[in-house]
Formats: sequence, structure tokens, C-alpha cells
Amino acid sequence: MLIQPIDYFLVAWFALAAASTLYVGFDQYRNNPEPVVMKWGFILVTLYMGPLGLLLYVLADKEPRPGEHEAFTSPLWKQGVGSTIHCVAGDATGIILAAVVTATLGLPMWLDLIVEYLAGFAFGLFIFQSMFMKSMMGGSYGENVRRSFLPEFISMNFMMASMAPVMSFLMMGRDMRAMEPTELLFWGVMSLGVIAGFALAYPANVWLVARGLKHGLMTERALPGAKRQHAQMQMQQADASGHGHREHGHDMASRKGSGGHQMRSDATTPQIAALGVVSLIALGIGMAAPANWLNLRLSARDVGGVIMPQGMIMDRDTPADTMRDMAAADPRLVTASYDLAAKGGRDLPFRMENGVKVFELRPSAVRWQILPDVTVDGYAYNGQIPGPRIHIRQGDRVRINVTNALPEETTVHWHGLILPNQMDGPAEITQAPIEPGQTYSYEFTATQHGTYFYHPHAKPDRTQALGLYGALIIDPANSADEVAADHDSVIELQEWLVREGLTYPSMPMDGGMPNFFTINGKAYPSTETIRMKVGETLKVRFIGTNNGFIHPMHIHGGPFEVVARDGEAIPAAARFLADTINVGPGQRYDVVWKAQRPGKWLIHCHIPHHTTNNNVEEKGGGGLMVVIDVG
Repeated sequence: MLIQPIDYFLVAWFALAAASTLYVGFDQYRNNPEPVVMKWGFILVTLYMGPLGLLLYVLADKEPRPGEHEAFTSPLWKQGVGSTIHCVAGDATGIILAAVVTATLGLPMWLDLIVEYLAGFAFGLFIFQSMFMKSMMGGSYGENVRRSFLPEFISMNFMMASMAPVMSFLMMGRDMRAMEPTELLFWGVMSLGVIAGFALAYPANVWLVARGLKHGLMTERALPGAKRQHAQMQMQQADASGHGHREHGHDMASRKGSGGHQMRSDATTPQIAALGVVSLIALGIGMAAPANWLNLRLSARDVGGVIMPQGMIMDRDTPADTMRDMAAADPRLVTASYDLAAKGGRDLPFRMENGVKVFELRPSAVRWQILPDVTVDGYAYNGQIPGPRIHIRQGDRVRINVTNALPEETTVHWHGLILPNQMDGPAEITQAPIEPGQTYSYEFTATQHGTYFYHPHAKPDRTQALGLYGALIIDPANSADEVAADHDSVIELQEWLVREGLTYPSMPMDGGMPNFFTINGKAYPSTETIRMKVGETLKVRFIGTNNGFIHPMHIHGGPFEVVARDGEAIPAAARFLADTINVGPGQRYDVVWKAQRPGKWLIHCHIPHHTTNNNVEEKGGGGLMVVIDVG
């Protein structure tokens, strides 16, 4: 599933890479007079580098016209390309294979980099250089290992010096899918890392070829009328001074018996030592520098492929739990979608069992529409945001069975209620978390009455912010204790952070600030209009189901009377008039407003940004606004 804009680019990139690789492979085996190992070198590098590999092949190696390969590939810069190709083909293959294995095993990133370096060096030296190129180099396998060790060591150092920081910063930046081999982004990072590694290794390879320490591009032709074993091998590389080229013709059969093509180097020991030291310094910087900004103690298994919001980028102190808590809801885990007509906060039905009212709650991942053109991927109880309203009576014995269909653990806290401690809901304190697939039953007697609500108490900064909350209304046993009104409206507040099609838990911190706001799961102008007549009264139950912000809620058209706070009725003598009340997280206020004039009157948050949708006004506002239509 493509869930980020970069995913579409990667699909196009890898389609081009596949087409480029097919072309290079076809042309190499059909038209290009080159040893098999170099054919496969260009094929592998094009697979890793996509169209850039194809470009290198066409510019530096593809025979332009029959019989011209030797002259065409003779310039030193092209010989350097050839040398870097067989370096990268071997080293990158080892690095990529190691990256897949270490990610699967869950090794920390610092160890991952070390294993990748060792695997890349070993694959490049012992397999690609010493084994696959043995027929060209001649001599025994052990002799080839000895001769190839130093050039391969220098090339690998420069390559990994560039690949390591590219992989580290891109894998452990914001989109942690880059650490998962099952994700397209992982392979995109590998591709970019190989490109960066090639770029840094290329200058060193040019020098190594010029000094006769490495092979460059080569030509292999079958003589007309001759059998394959009597083919002629043409090899050329820049001479020691970098001017022109040397050509060496060898009969394949005789070359195998005589030790093959022996390179002669004019490089001095101080020159080789200096380049080796510089390569080690570059490697040290490339491997160690990311640790100054990133937490390399984490592994792919720790972060689980999460995507963090813009502005929240990992630093060296960021723990995995922080990243998982702030991560976007994974749209691939959504189990149901609900359009704009779907309403949250509907009364939850119950059944009676031996005098107990039994309710069923099932939290799950859903897609919920808050505006005609805006949906959020969130968590919902019973497919509703807010969750269904539990409406009971003081003195009722209730049992709420909670079956967890979320991709993570949860609990339920009954906010403000007096009940047995083991029913209170804090994870790891009064109960073990409800793991995915498990069911936990809460049972208690409602001894209070008033406006309450329920929400998770396992990672509430994440799961409540993604939509897990619902109203709990308890009618008094004595109806005379209820402050009566002609209409009763529950208003549950929420903030959302939606960026690039992903929904993040909004938090009052850098990178977590919300850009959408909802009342009862919808943003104005999609909030539900309250309809009443002049002279009628409206009880509004403001519930601070929101997580991190205080909302000064204001009603137009005259003051309201505050009759209850946090579920507790205010004595008549202590009630007061107001037109704005600050509703903080967890708070509840019951207010009674009387319609004194006809018209359309607003209930809204008095922070202007909270009455916009992504900072844009629609039809006079947005977000936390509801219209009271008085006829």
C-alpha cells in the first residue's frame, strides 16, 4: 500500500531501474565484448543505481560501433568507472544482504553498520574480486586475495564512508519504514546509499587504476572462426602516468596457465599508505558521525517501521517508545471506513444478565470522515468517534466487556467515578494491559450521577488522541436532582494532526500541534446543528475529551448558567452566569442556555485557530463550532 508521496516516486524509480537493468543485461550479452564478470558488474550496479547505472554503462562502456570497444574505453575516467563498478558490485551486494539479515534479526544500528562493512568487504574481496575475477588476474585464489586486499580495502573504506551516513540518517530520520526490508523505502535508501558510495569511491579508483593497482574496463573478443577456448582477451588500462593506455593481448588458454594478466604498479609505499590512512579517516567519520545525531542503539524491531510527524526527527536521546507513541496511525491496519454521514456518540445498547447491565466495547482502527474532503485514520470504540454513549442510572450495576481489536495494548478508565480500585483502568498499576485480541471485563455499581466519560489509560497520549473516548451519562436516582432543560446536547472536544494523508496523535509540542479540531467527531461546517425554539432551554454538557489543550467555549446570544462541574451538581445558590467557560482536558461542565432571540447562534472555542480547518475558514469558520438554529 502506497501511503506517502515518496512511495509513488519509488515505484517509478524501481520501474526505471528494472527497465535499465534489463537493457544493460541484454546489450551486454548481445553486443558488448566484455568479460562475464564485468557484464555482471554493470548489471548489478544498474540494478542498485537504476538509470544512473545505465548512464554510466552508455557513457563509459557500451561499444559505440563494432570493433571500437578498446579505444572507446581507454580514457582514464572510463577506466576508473570500470574499477568502481566491480568494486561496488561486490561490496554493495554484501552490504545489502547484511542489512536485510541484521534488520530481520533486530540488531541495533551501530552493530548493523559494522556487520554491513565486514560483509561488504568480505563479499567484495573473497568472492567478487578474488573468485569471479580469477580468470583475468591469473594465479591462485590465495594470490588473488593477497593482491586484491589493499585496493579493495581502500575502495571499500571510501564506499562505506559515504553509504553509512546516508543509510543512517535516512533510515532513522522520520520515516522508519526505511529500516524494514519488507518496505519499498528500505530499498530506496539502499539505492541512494549505493549511489553515494559509488561517488566517493570513484576518485580513489581512478588513482588506483592509474597507478596499476586495479583493473579498469576490459575487452574480450572471440576471434573469427576460432573456438571459444582460443578467444583473445584484450585488456587496457591507463598507464602509470595517466596518459594513453596499455593494451595486453592474451590467449585465454595460455593465460590461464601462465598466471594471467599481471599488473605493474608504480605507486610508492608512502602514496599507498597516505591513501589508506585517508580512507580510514573517511570511514571513521562516516561510521561515527551519525551517532552524534541519531540513537544508533535502536533496531528495526524496536521502532517497527513507524512514521513520525514533520518536525519530530530522532536525536541520539530519542527512545523507541517515544517514536512509537508519536507515530502516525498505520492506514494499512484500518479495519473499517465511515463516511461523513456516520455519527459518533450514539447510545450503546445493553443486555441484562442477572440484574447487571452488560455493555460491549470493541476498540479498533478505523478511517473516519470529519469533513467532506478530510478523513482521519484513528482508533474508535465500536466504529464510532467519539465512542458510543454509555447512558445508565445511578445505582445500576454494570459490566463493560472490552475486546481489544487494536494493533496495540489498551485499558479503559472511567473518568471521575468512585469504583473498586481494580476497575479503575491504569495499565501496569491496577491491571495488566489488554493485549490485542484479549477481553477484559469492568464491573461496578454507579454510585454517582452526572456527566462523565471513559478513555484509555494505556498510552493515552497516543490512543486517546487518535479517537478513543466516549461520554458516560449517569441519570440521578431521584429525577428531582436533575437540572432539567428542554434539550440536552453533549459536546466532546478533540484535536487532530493530519499531514500528507497520515494521522498523528496531536500533542502540545514541536511537531505535534494539531491542525484540525472536532466536536463529536466532526469539524464545522460538518458539525450537527442544534434546533430549538425561542424560550426553550438547552443543557450543554461540555466534556474535555481532548488531550492537550484548553478550549474556552463560548455561546452567542446571551449568557448561560453553570449548573454542574466535573459531574458534581452545583448548589442553586452557588451557580453563576457566564458566556465563556474554559474546558481543559478531563474537565466537564454542564451549562443551561436559554434561547432569547431567533436566529443562528454559535457555540465555539474562542481561540480563533481552533475554529479553522488546517488554518482555513470554511463558511464562516471551522473546527470547534456548532450552530444553534433558533426558530
